[in-house]
Amino acid sequence: MLKWARKRSDRDNYIRKHFPEIESWERGAKSPSLRDMEKFAQATYVPIGYLFLDEPPDIRLPVSDFRSIGGASMGPPSPHLLDTVYLCQQRQGWYRKYAESAGEEKLDFVGSMSVDDDVVHSASQIRRALKLDDEARLKPDNSDTVRQRLVSEAENLGILVMVSDVVANDAARKLDVKEFHGFALAAAWAPLVFVNGKDGVGAQPFTMAHALAHIWLGQSGVSGNSVRDVPDNVVEKWCSAVAAEMLAPSDVMRKAYDTSADVTAETIRLARLFNVSNQIILRRMYDVGGLGRADFQNKYDGEVRLAAKREKKKTKKIQC
Repeated sequence: MLKWARKRSDRDNYIRKHFPEIESWERGAKSPSLRDMEKFAQATYVPIGYLFLDEPPDIRLPVSDFRSIGGASMGPPSPHLLDTVYLCQQRQGWYRKYAESAGEEKLDFVGSMSVDDDVVHSASQIRRALKLDDEARLKPDNSDTVRQRLVSEAENLGILVMVSDVVANDAARKLDVKEFHGFALAAAWAPLVFVNGKDGVGAQPFTMAHALAHIWLGQSGVSGNSVRDVPDNVVEKWCSAVAAEMLAPSDVMRKAYDTSADVTAETIRLARLFNVSNQIILRRMYDVGGLGRADFQNKYDGEVRLAAKREKKKTKKIQC
């Protein structure tokens, strides 16, 4: 159990440094004191009672797990992901009690849609609810402003929105975008969406729109899908399609998209037109048939690398 907790924590160097006798404990050559066990449990993010079990418990997410790579499950959730979901459930519970005690009505849009509903129509309804069809609200300067607008309008509807790249403001517990991009906690009062702040700024609006689609679907769950992914799961596939449609409606996209133009130049032009990131436009090019899947994913990966370089340069300037 000690070995399981150490590996699960993904803090091997830290554990070996602060618990120099860990190898002796794991071999059974020495026994840790109760105080040692308490410190070890805290360092590995497990309840101390787990360390006295005969075998590791089957720890699962408390909501549907839609994370996958190539259609295969990603395995057990990390302590960081679990604690983030638990914390958000706590916060949601507090807000729900307040809303009920204050006599607030249930939010009728939660669970109002089905995966059998038309994607374009569903996205249009959500856009209308979020006031994204208001021309005055469609002129942000960059994708970060798009995210801010989504946050503002969602909160105006009574949805709790959280964006963070760490667990509970603990800088030592960084979230991993390779594990998950975001999640949704659907509820009639205080529905909640969480976006992994480690995701690129250009991709975050898609993650948020995807999570919002989950709310309208009434389906809680953790997602590992990004703008790049074309999921097989019916729920994830519907939510991704709706999210893309929300950010760049297909009818407008088809009219504005010049398929004969240079892809790079056209991507930049359309990104400015729709006020979204290049990554999202590349996804929409694929959705409307302008790019094949392989071309889309290759160009998307190249755009992510460029965005990472720009972000790195930006960070260096700030530090200077």
